[in-house]
Amino acid sequence: MATLIFSTVGTAIGGPIGGAIGGLVGQGIDTAIFGSGRREGPRLQELQLTTSTYGQPLPRHFGTMRVAGSIIWATDLVEHSETQGGGKGAPTVTTYSYTANLAVALSSRPILGIGRIWADGKLLRGTEGDLKVGGTMRLYTGEGDQPADPLIAANEGAERCPAWRGLAYVVFEGLDLSEFYNRLPAMTFEILADESFDLQDVVGELVDGIDARVPFDGITGYTVNGPLAQCIETLDPVIPLNISGDGEGFAISHERDRDNPRPLPAPAVSIEDGDFGGSLGFTRHRLPASQQPVRSLRYFDAERDYLPGIQHASASPPPGQPRSIELPAALDAQAARALIEKASRRIDWSRDRLAWRSCELDPAIAPGSTVSVPGVAGPWRVIEWEWRASGVEFALERLPPVGAIDAPDLPADGGRANLPADLPLASTQLVAFELPPGTTNSDAASPNVFAAVSAASANWSGAALYADKGDGEMLPLGPSGRRRSIIGTAATILKPGHPLLFDRERTVEVALVDPAMILSSASFRQMTLGANLALLGQEIIQFANAQAIGEGRWMLSGLLRGRGGSEAAVSGHAIGEAFVLLDSRLVPLDASALGADRNRQVLAIGRGDGEPVASSVLLGGITLRPLAPVHPRHTLKSDGTLHLSWTRRARGAWPWQDGIDVPLVEEAERYLVTLGPLDAPVATWQVGTPELAIEPALLAELSTAFAGQFLQVRQQGTQALSAPLLLRSLP
Repeated sequence: MATLIFSTVGTAIGGPIGGAIGGLVGQGIDTAIFGSGRREGPRLQELQLTTSTYGQPLPRHFGTMRVAGSIIWATDLVEHSETQGGGKGAPTVTTYSYTANLAVALSSRPILGIGRIWADGKLLRGTEGDLKVGGTMRLYTGEGDQPADPLIAANEGAERCPAWRGLAYVVFEGLDLSEFYNRLPAMTFEILADESFDLQDVVGELVDGIDARVPFDGITGYTVNGPLAQCIETLDPVIPLNISGDGEGFAISHERDRDNPRPLPAPAVSIEDGDFGGSLGFTRHRLPASQQPVRSLRYFDAERDYLPGIQHASASPPPGQPRSIELPAALDAQAARALIEKASRRIDWSRDRLAWRSCELDPAIAPGSTVSVPGVAGPWRVIEWEWRASGVEFALERLPPVGAIDAPDLPADGGRANLPADLPLASTQLVAFELPPGTTNSDAASPNVFAAVSAASANWSGAALYADKGDGEMLPLGPSGRRRSIIGTAATILKPGHPLLFDRERTVEVALVDPAMILSSASFRQMTLGANLALLGQEIIQFANAQAIGEGRWMLSGLLRGRGGSEAAVSGHAIGEAFVLLDSRLVPLDASALGADRNRQVLAIGRGDGEPVASSVLLGGITLRPLAPVHPRHTLKSDGTLHLSWTRRARGAWPWQDGIDVPLVEEAERYLVTLGPLDAPVATWQVGTPELAIEPALLAELSTAFAGQFLQVRQQGTQALSAPLLLRSLP
């Protein structure tokens, strides 16, 4: 007695691969459908993370897949330090950052390229090939002539550095780890291995002379991470295969390749005891339903960044524990739903079995052949034959008729996932300025220099800030942080207004750099506590109302003008001047590193900047410059004396309280009163109180010589003079 259960395949080839496939076929592909386990195929690896395990085999990838690599070389983390501060009593701060150099093997066969890279679930590389963090990446596609990587060769020596030809891998040099808590992140890679592929590509690389041109309809990527026999066993439930051989080679074909089934001869009658069929020569029966029916398919969803997905067959589940097919392939939800629907229907048809006896031996009919049976409808497949004295006995299973397993166009939903957006790197936007004391949590003893650093999209990870004192040398000021300041430009001209009155009439429109940024309104009480303080050009304003008018533009109204001693800038506004919301997102800068040169600049360099972004320092000197006096008064007394007086203000003392004088911030109270031009006065007076009396004789002399000239007063601060206040002109 001789029983062949696809044994021709095992004898068609030799070696371990042939033995593996022969063992698979010896068990029968139907075992893969009716197996006893609850899973079909290797367990899906849930996007296994990058590892480094000695002796671990590297998978082969086909089409487009998202895979975890294996680290094959790495150096110790490289530490970088940068020191800032230390000027004029400021503390010295040293910051540390780390980079990594490593090589990651991707595929044991050549690939075309790679697409996106994910690190700790975030995009490390976008579809345009842009790295989202600092560093460089080099790809080696696994060609037979690829050179050794220069970084690895420099570290290990040319004689100890393999080129890993035939292996696709990437090398990261100086990979910035600050986004990943200064450790190596878990990375997965989108492999672009082939433009198109089929089963011939999968098995033909390992088995010579095989014909396996079976298309993978709907499958855009596939991973082979185990024996070839296991690969075929995994595919068979969803892409049913016929395997046949003639002793010299074998072929794997799709189950639908049955256009010319070979007819079986009429059944032969056997009267021996125990033979099936009796006087008929054949028997037909139907296998009972499996206690572990296949009801679902797990796969990698190409539309959800290759995250694992699952689709279920629509029919009511039969009794028993459902079984899931684990397919290490990339496809969309609709294709996966169609595959599991067809697999479920196909299994039901294959339960129909036929035992047939023949007295003729046709060498062309072997296990795997498609045959037709006289008087019995449908195509049948030979799964087993046995040569006995009473004839050749065939075991057949029913193949579904054409169109019988085609599932209707059922809807499929792969589920929703919060996928990282692949946004281009945003360029840095920068505005630098000084602020008077009291507008922020700062003192009045040293310049308060700030930078508003932002970008037009959320895909911005901050920038490195530098100071240029005017000589072109870039001195580090530290990082900006990732918080984006709300900045923009003026879209209309703000007309002049009175700095001491609440302006209900004038408005200004501003366009923010990111339309997603939001401004909010504030009550007058909130404004008295510092809400909605903003820099517009060289003027500091406050606004009560912020109205969105579309596309990132806002109309500001209900204004307080000339705040913080910037009343000199209430006129002269222009379209395009900078707008900055003065809030906690500002970055304080080291004033000693910037110096006091009029050409000083602040520079910023982010990952999306081809060149440094520069900004001059607006409101230069406003921190140390006293506020101009207000409320000028003059009286001509009966004896002819001209009495001048004014009200002083102090830096940082913004609240006014009736009956209480504001505290003095300067070392001493001094005022400089001048007659004529400020740069060339014809007369000057220095007083220690906010008043001046000009005697009648001197007044007459000055009025005769300089009639019409202006008297002005400036407060003399510890380090600067205030803006002038016009007292009056000489008669």
